[in-house]
Amino acid sequence: MNFEEKLANLETLVSNMESGKLNIDEMIAAFEQGRKLVEECSADIKAISQKIEQLTANGPAPFTEAGNNK
Repeated sequence: MNFEEKLANLETLVSNMESGKLNIDEMIAAFEQGRKLVEECSADIKAISQKIEQLTANGPAPFTEAGNNK
């Protein structure tokens, strides 16, 4: 599951929890699933941030006259 799918699932869980239609066992299960998704999304964001730092560590890539990166 990619980041966007995880985020969409998390939003659905929150919406279901806020609806007030879940019983206590369903709320606990939703909370546990949501917590796991938050941890996964946080890890994804950290990995993306590290990748961006690596890609930009040497400054921007020079552009040729045609506008292509080298």
